[in-house]
Amino acid sequence: MIHYETIPLWEGDPPEALPGTNGQPLDTPQVTVHRPAKGHGGAVVVAPGGGYRILASDHEGLQVARFLNRIGFVALVLRYRVGERYHSAVSKLDGLRAIRFARANAERFGIDPGRVGFLGFSAGGHLTTMVGTHWDEGAADATDAIERESSRPDFLVPVYAVTNGLARGRKADEYTPTDVLVREDTPPAFIVHTHEDAIVPAHQSTLFYDALLRAGVASELHVFGFGEHGGGLGAGDPDFKRWTNLFEHWARRMGFMTPKRRIAVSGKVRLAGGSMGMGWVTFTPTDEDAPLARARFNRGADGAFWIDTAHGPTAGEHRVEVFHISDIYPHVATGEYSLDDARRYSVGVLDIDGSPITIDL
Repeated sequence: MIHYETIPLWEGDPPEALPGTNGQPLDTPQVTVHRPAKGHGGAVVVAPGGGYRILASDHEGLQVARFLNRIGFVALVLRYRVGERYHSAVSKLDGLRAIRFARANAERFGIDPGRVGFLGFSAGGHLTTMVGTHWDEGAADATDAIERESSRPDFLVPVYAVTNGLARGRKADEYTPTDVLVREDTPPAFIVHTHEDAIVPAHQSTLFYDALLRAGVASELHVFGFGEHGGGLGAGDPDFKRWTNLFEHWARRMGFMTPKRRIAVSGKVRLAGGSMGMGWVTFTPTDEDAPLARARFNRGADGAFWIDTAHGPTAGEHRVEVFHISDIYPHVATGEYSLDDARRYSVGVLDIDGSPITIDL
């Protein structure tokens, strides 16, 4: 039995409502709120695709909510208004409202208002990028409490999304360009596409990713070699369905799956009293929702490492491993080997609190 709440985004007629609609389903934007059995406070608004004409609400809505619940997110599946009755500019209003709604109801649904993302497929992916490039901080003097909230998502997940209808050569008026609106304060994004997509070419995702890269926005792009348009979670495709696992790792690494704050970590790795040529030290938290952290080090810095706050771990217990990858530093042009293979050392579990760490192997 699936348990969820269905809630209209506005009381009464929403903005741009057509005359005489009187709350008809196609004219009433809403969310279905799906809560996880064990949550970490993160939330995701989900926008099914459908070419701004229909909504693929099973495999790009409900099933996505169930996946998000399994990894601890509250999911809010959005029913946004579509054409030909409504232009995508109206869909955008519904998407922005959904983010505000999640924040305004944070206490009710167990949501951390600082960890609210937006995930969408195809046209819903275009809506995702529209929301990510048209947000505002809210109107402090609004009589509607929801409108006082920021509509900026904390992260974006556009999946085989249209990002620029003009560059695509189809429906340029409806799929307005979003890549050209990317700024340094655009939310970080996890972007998914397939090379074989004949409906929305992968170029649509690379356009948006390139814009994020130029703006210095932390993002990740995956273009899978196989898979037609509209694959959703990829339930029947063992390769494409890996995007969900990759998203989980990204969300964890970015800190969207924990309320804990990151800390900077520094230290030194010693091998038999000296420094190895080159190596890695990796901190994997025992808390499965917290981000991992790692650093490279070398003999030039006498084995010292530093991880800044943006990339650091959270305080608490971590399994610590060291990987010895070369005994040569600096590199030379002889082509000689210094190791038989990379070597792994398990240091054990350490309580990380920001104090300097010395690892003796």
